[in-house]
Amino acid sequence: MKKQWMMAAILAVGVSMSAGRVSAQGPAGAGAGQAADAASHSSHLYNPIKWVKKDSKPNGNSFDASSDKNKKLTLSLQEQGVLAADASIGDKCGDFKELGDCVAALHVSHSLGLDFGCLKANVTGVLDSADTTSCQRAGGDKGANLEKSIHMIKPDADAKTAAKDAEKKAKADLKQTSA
Repeated sequence: MKKQWMMAAILAVGVSMSAGRVSAQGPAGAGAGQAADAASHSSHLYNPIKWVKKDSKPNGNSFDASSDKNKKLTLSLQEQGVLAADASIGDKCGDFKELGDCVAALHVSHSLGLDFGCLKANVTGVLDSADTTSCQRAGGDKGANLEKSIHMIKPDADAKTAAKDAEKKAKADLKQTSA
């Protein structure tokens, strides 16, 4: 009797393993692409790695306009004349991946007299409004680095020096406001 139960259990495990391999191969034939897409979107529910929430520690680059750091940074940039009195970091930096990149772009825009909307569109690759249609832009949806963006908008400017200076200022501003 014990041997029969063991054999039944081994058989059940074997059948389930082979069915798993067959389903892992995916569908074939007409509509296979759609079925595969549907299967891949629902399969993440069964992945235990997806169940674990990632560490939600702030990395210092968040754009939460209500945070003390971003309020201090907004005030600091407004005092320097880099940011308009009615603007905030949250409004200006929404499309940037890194806060430091946005602050550097603000500094470059201010020091060279560049349109921040065009500079932002070049660096992020995101067109916000119709105002940026007249801007010189990099090809594709990928953004260019700050130096290339400066050179596209203002070819006669020393883009390398301007980008380095702006990045140093941005780093100092971020360091000052985080303390």
